Order: sequence, then C-alpha cells, then structure tokens
Amino acid sequence: MPEPGASPLPQTPSARSPLARAERFVWLNARVLEQRLFAHHFLGASADPAETALDAYRTADGGYGHALEPDLRGPVGQPPHAVYALRVLDALGRCGGRRVEQLCRHLTAVSAPDGALPAVLPSQRGYPAAPSAPIADVPAGDLLTTGPVTGLLHRNDVWHAWLFRATDFCWHAVESLRAPDPYEVQAAVTFLDAVPDRSRAQAAADRLGRLVRDRHLAVLAPDSPKAYPAPAGQHFPHDFAPVPHSVARAWFTDAEMSRSLDLLAAGQQSDGGWPPHRPRWTPSAALEARAMVTIDALRTLRSYGRPLA
Repeated sequence: MPEPGASPLPQTPSARSPLARAERFVWLNARVLEQRLFAHHFLGASADPAETALDAYRTADGGYGHALEPDLRGPVGQPPHAVYALRVLDALGRCGGRRVEQLCRHLTAVSAPDGALPAVLPSQRGYPAAPSAPIADVPAGDLLTTGPVTGLLHRNDVWHAWLFRATDFCWHAVESLRAPDPYEVQAAVTFLDAVPDRSRAQAAADRLGRLVRDRHLAVLAPDSPKAYPAPAGQHFPHDFAPVPHSVARAWFTDAEMSRSLDLLAAGQQSDGGWPPHRPRWTPSAALEARAMVTIDALRTLRSYGRPLA
C-alpha cells in the first residue's frame, strides 16, 4: 500500500486491457502511418491525418513506394505497396477519387502482358529487399498482388479499364488453384469477397475452402501442430476470414472460429504488440510489420465482437 500522499501505483501490464497495451506498443514503435491508423480505428480520430500520412509514400507516377510494405525498401513503386495502400484507403473509407484513378493508371503501366500485376517489378533490383522477393527481368502476373488489388477496387465500386483483364486473370488463377499456399488463399479470398459475380464467387470459395481443409492450411487443432506443416508460417481460421461476412467464414465451424479467436487474443505479446506471421529479414522490417499486424489483430477481434477495452 503506498504511503499517504504518494502517487498511485501504476497498473501491471496483465491488468490492463488489450487495447491499452496495444496503444502503448503503437506509440512506442509504429510508423506515423500506423499511429494515425490506430488513432482513427480505436481512438475516434479523423481519417484525414491517416490519409495524409499515406500520401508520403506516393510516387510521381501514381504508385506507392518508400517501403510502405516493409519487405521492399527503396523509393520505387511496387505492387505490394499498392496492395497495402488500397487496404488503408479501404479501411478509411477513402478508396476513390483522383488518387485511386492515378493509381489505376500506374497499375496499367506496370502490368505484365497478361494484364495482371507482378509480385515484384524489376525496378526493385539495386534496392534492399527480403530474400524471398522474386525479382525477375520479365515478371509474369501474380495472384498475390492482383487478387487483393482487384478485390479492393471492386469492393469500392471503382471503375477502370485495368480491371477487365485483371478480373479475368484472377478468375482463371483462383479457379486453377490445386495446391495453394496460405498467402495465395488469402489473396483469392480478398478477390472473392468483392467480385461482382456472386454465384461464381461462392462456387469458387466452396472449392477453395475444401482445399484449405484437405491440405491442412488452417490450424484447426492447435494441440497437434505436426498435423499442420507450415514452411511459410502457420495460419488459422481468422487469417482467412478476418471479418464474419467473408466467404471464408463458412469454411470453419463456430467452435473452430472461436478457438482461433482465442488464440489470436492470446497472441498479444508482453510489449502489447502481436508478432508477424513469418520471420522478417531485418529488424526494421520486423518492427514495422508488427505495428501493421497489431492493428489487424485488433480489428479482427473487434469485428467478431471480442472485448478490447
């Protein structure tokens, strides 16, 4: 018990809410962009400062660069940066207007001959990048980038000529998946959640969900980790269905999803942040990714009605 006149003892970390612990982590470690996003999503702040912070990553040709996606450093625009930029704009309710029109022109200019976005453009060569980043001289289109970008544009009712061939590419890629990795599944889900042809999307989602279960891509029995080999990092039901209205939610029972959310909530680390899904190749990229993952974790828990405060 403190002496009379002394300041009250601070709460111990275990007694503080998940949101308060995450807030401290964000203020200590996050980039300005993620600080502004946290303030908007959880503290009632306007979307304007977050939108302004995102503008700092724009390139002269309408794309996004400057390590917006932490695994790709340097100033050049890259498709993974565009994916994250659209996720931010979508979450802010600002995915439209002149900024997105300029981005679509950029996407048209950097697309592969098949009309889709490569995973990484050759312009990344010479700048630091994760060893796993595939840099080819003539890269082909990739579902990992084209799926999320196409899905997010459809979700926000964006019309642009780039979407025609990109949508066709995504349909073919998604319906051709036979042995997908978890990241391809996530890209496909973002596309299927928003593409206008809902009956075709539902059929594709049903088939993809069977693949996820048959290939043990989602950890459904955490007590038996050997049953879920994961060279790219383990994934759980909430990773595929981060919101209840996703097509991927139907892949899992209520009990499986509840257990997955329990694990997500328990994954908050002692400093208040969540760990990234896979090991990062440099400390700066790891720290930046943790702030992004922390905001995603909180938003997923909240979308399923889990208490944060």
